[in-house]
Amino acid sequence: MLKGKKIIIGITGGIAAYKIPYLVRLLKAEGAEVQVLMTIFAKEFVTPLTLSTVSERPVLTDFFDDKTGSWHSHVNFGLWADAMLLAPLTANSMAKMSVGIADNLLLTTVLSARCPIFFAPSMDFDMFQHPTTTQNIKKLQSLGYHYIEPEEGELASGLIGPGRLKATEELVQHLNQYFSEKESFAGKKVMVSAGSTHEPIDPVRFIGNSSSGKMGFSLAKAFAQKGAEVELVMGSTALNTDFPGINVHKVCTAAEMNEACLSIFPHVDITIMAAAVADFTPSEPALGKIKKGNGLQLIKLKPTADILAGLGKIKDKKQLLVGFALETDDELKNAHEKLQKKNLDMIVLNSLKDKGAGFGLDTNKISVLTRSGEPKHYPLKSKEDVAEDIIREIQSLLEEKA
Repeated sequence: MLKGKKIIIGITGGIAAYKIPYLVRLLKAEGAEVQVLMTIFAKEFVTPLTLSTVSERPVLTDFFDDKTGSWHSHVNFGLWADAMLLAPLTANSMAKMSVGIADNLLLTTVLSARCPIFFAPSMDFDMFQHPTTTQNIKKLQSLGYHYIEPEEGELASGLIGPGRLKATEELVQHLNQYFSEKESFAGKKVMVSAGSTHEPIDPVRFIGNSSSGKMGFSLAKAFAQKGAEVELVMGSTALNTDFPGINVHKVCTAAEMNEACLSIFPHVDITIMAAAVADFTPSEPALGKIKKGNGLQLIKLKPTADILAGLGKIKDKKQLLVGFALETDDELKNAHEKLQKKNLDMIVLNSLKDKGAGFGLDTNKISVLTRSGEPKHYPLKSKEDVAEDIIREIQSLLEEKA
């Protein structure tokens, strides 16, 4: 998967820098082009001469080369690369990245890069376990950087614990896996619904729910990262996305979501309905704001269209339709009935009884039901990781249909 790929290796000043020539050789053997950027302190642990020899390119540290009079553009490097791997990444450089400090060529390139960035920390385990380090790792992950967790073992200090740089073969494997997954849904068109609907009572009040849209957004992003063209039907949510490969269709009410989904559905291969759509809407919304002094004794409701069931009626054999079920009682039974009744290929179940699952949270705990086989139960995970689990299940269904 790395043949012809342009990879920037960023080295900071840690003892594990001595491993990087081996990493460069492995990447070159896979057919990648490798450009090494180093910090000044990294040169104390491994020489630019060694790295330039194995990479077959000049190794750069500074913006300006006094000998040749040439300027090294961080912007050009950021546009050139297909991926950037920071290894080893020290606690100091990681802290700078987390707040956007760019005081050297490597860190300005990080801020300029349009490619995926992988970071592999390496440090003594007391530094690694320090709360600020933990916070910085989470911050970089929230910004979309790909975290490669260090190993446990004997460290340069003689202590034993987490903080060792991942083996060079495993670093290469991470890059290979990324590019393999990136193309796994190339050519596929996917529709994802996310967020909640707001059903107006009057011009300023509505009936809604607490769905944040995080699960749907995580799914949309994960599909786009794997090469899919994603149509995101976005209900009411505070989230925004401009991630490449995602076309956003903003809606407010259940009726608007139904209209958008019916319009898009015939043109997609996979549909995942993760939105929390209202089951009822006010029959006669007031034209003006209802005054408190006038009182409000009764709101008459009417059922909204069952979007998922409607899509199940018109889907063809080549399309894959996935629904969500948030249950409080008889969870598996209700989810299985919904799967059958609405002509779904798969349903993702979560229960409000499970701590850490449900609306507005960054985590979820799911079970996956299909028409064949037993339910698969997953532990509590971040919604980003849950999205990956769901996509793997969808990939398996596609392979069965092929």
